[in-house]
Amino acid sequence: MSHSSATRAASPAHIDTSTGLDSRKLAFWSFIGSECLLFGTLIASYMAYKGDSISGPYPHETVLPDGTVVEGILDIPLTSVSTAVLLFSSLFMVLGLAGVQRNDRKMGAFWLGMTALFGSIFLGFQVYEFTHFWHVGLTLQSNLFGSTFYMLTGFHGAHVFVGVLYMIVLAALVWTGRIGPEKSLNVEIGGLYWHFVDVVWIIVFPLIYLIP
Repeated sequence: MSHSSATRAASPAHIDTSTGLDSRKLAFWSFIGSECLLFGTLIASYMAYKGDSISGPYPHETVLPDGTVVEGILDIPLTSVSTAVLLFSSLFMVLGLAGVQRNDRKMGAFWLGMTALFGSIFLGFQVYEFTHFWHVGLTLQSNLFGSTFYMLTGFHGAHVFVGVLYMIVLAALVWTGRIGPEKSLNVEIGGLYWHFVDVVWIIVFPLIYLIP
């Protein structure tokens, strides 16, 4: 084998960019940047129309022009629990990546599976909440709150669903030995996606549920 051939064979598949980051990680950061624009638009739309609904159901306790007090439909304690579940999943993601990096296949797969499980529990809370809201009359067509609420939280829920599938696939690959320490960047990139989804919810939760 010639020297040039040996050099090409030894070259990594993904070289570092001028930023010092692996090209795959840089590409994923670019993707997250575009996702920030998407969620930024959805959050801005929700805030722009916040409190402008002229008919119920309303998110928080509201005093109508005739003096009638109408209770809000948001269940803050329930959503606080689901928020805690999602935040714990980020801890499990970190533990899963650490397991892969130290070549602990069992623990790496276990914690990635736990990340997927807690993400699924969060989605279960969201399905329950959406179902309850539907029964009390809050739909996309009900009022401005319904339209902006379902668009924002629905898109976030869709991202969590994709993340759950992502974590299941990663857990399976780690368990079967197809991802080890030398390929831990694949799990790290998955972690970037998962943490991004969590950070978005940290912003969305107080804006919708805690600020009247």
